[in-house]
Amino acid sequence: MKPQDIEHIFERLREGMVPERGLEAFAVGIDAPMNEIRRQLQLTRQGEGASKFLRGDYGCGKTFVSQLSLLEALQQNFAVARVVVSPNDTPFYKFDEVYARIAGGLQTRLARGGALADCLDRWIGAVEDALIDEGHDPDADDFDEKVSQRFESELAELGKEEAGADFIAVLRQYFRLKQQEKLPEAMQLLAWLAGSKNISAAVKRSAGIKGEISSQTAMIYLKGLLSLIKRAGYAGLVVAVDEMETVLRMRTDIREKCLNGIRQILDASPEYKGLFWLFTGTPEFYDSRKGVAALTPLHDRIAFRSSGGFVNLRQPQLELTPFDRQRLCDVASRLRGLYPAEERNRLNHLVDESFITRLAAQVTEGFGGDVGIVPRQFLREFVDVLDLVDQHPDYVPADVYAFKPRELTAEENHYLHGHHQDTDVEVIEALEF
Repeated sequence: MKPQDIEHIFERLREGMVPERGLEAFAVGIDAPMNEIRRQLQLTRQGEGASKFLRGDYGCGKTFVSQLSLLEALQQNFAVARVVVSPNDTPFYKFDEVYARIAGGLQTRLARGGALADCLDRWIGAVEDALIDEGHDPDADDFDEKVSQRFESELAELGKEEAGADFIAVLRQYFRLKQQEKLPEAMQLLAWLAGSKNISAAVKRSAGIKGEISSQTAMIYLKGLLSLIKRAGYAGLVVAVDEMETVLRMRTDIREKCLNGIRQILDASPEYKGLFWLFTGTPEFYDSRKGVAALTPLHDRIAFRSSGGFVNLRQPQLELTPFDRQRLCDVASRLRGLYPAEERNRLNHLVDESFITRLAAQVTEGFGGDVGIVPRQFLREFVDVLDLVDQHPDYVPADVYAFKPRELTAEENHYLHGHHQDTDVEVIEALEF
């Protein structure tokens, strides 16, 4: 791994956050769910519209697996985006907000930022390359006109895919502005296409469009975005929607709209060939009267089932199993091997397997034996030990270490005290998530 990627991993773990890259280096115990995700990616690559619902209680690693799935998709030449559901920032029933998070946060293997512009420019570049392959001289006076004509014919083909007239109009004007080297205006149009609502009226008039992308039209634009991504040479689009359980603390009418939004996505999935949706949520979100179970058509389609204790990984919901102490120890051992220590032998000697086992036991006991609450706290604590050993020659963790639980988040406190089985929405709304 690159040194900067290793540093990124440990910086994020120090903050109690899931790293955005390098997860495969310390992923433990998730081979079965990841193999199912890979199967879904293969179906998506073959032109299916696919979806999967990760199911797991707090601390099971839903965010970790969803982020690792996005990294896997990037390696397989998909474009990816991550949406975190939030009552105030991204309520899932507002498709225009969801679309804006997807288009604005689009990533590819070659562009981790600004990927929408990269996709569009790669599509235009592919048009130019096709003309050159046909024998046209790129230095000829009429080459730009030939590119324009070919691009126009491709836009006509895109129109047959129900991408939306305004979507095509913006692409056409973006292309013209790029040819005229009017880059600021071109980037404003691109921002409009990514869902921005702060674009000047003059720029919009130049493309013949009015207003902004609405919740009613956002799914049409998503279809256009998907077509654009594939025309740029990518396999398709993978969207991870994390923390769906936050829907549970919304008003009843808003919850119903969010759940109906998921149902609409599933109903339309055959039309979105090459799009894979990956949702994460707690069992409460899927099973409670305030979650998916409240909308019978949706619940019937994605209900979780087991038979004699055996679970079919290929059903709509993919269950993640909780951490146990051994899994915590295995993760710690991998991180120790990855840590950029000044004195490797000293680190391995002082933070040996016996110390890791003791730390896992102490952290678990500090949370009343509930391993599900532990992973984030344990990893922060473990990285802190690695840092202390690396920075202080006289530090011997086995001699001075005494575990004290760090301050819990409101969500962790809520989970630890047993309220996660039957959540009262008014109680949750009072917490600072």
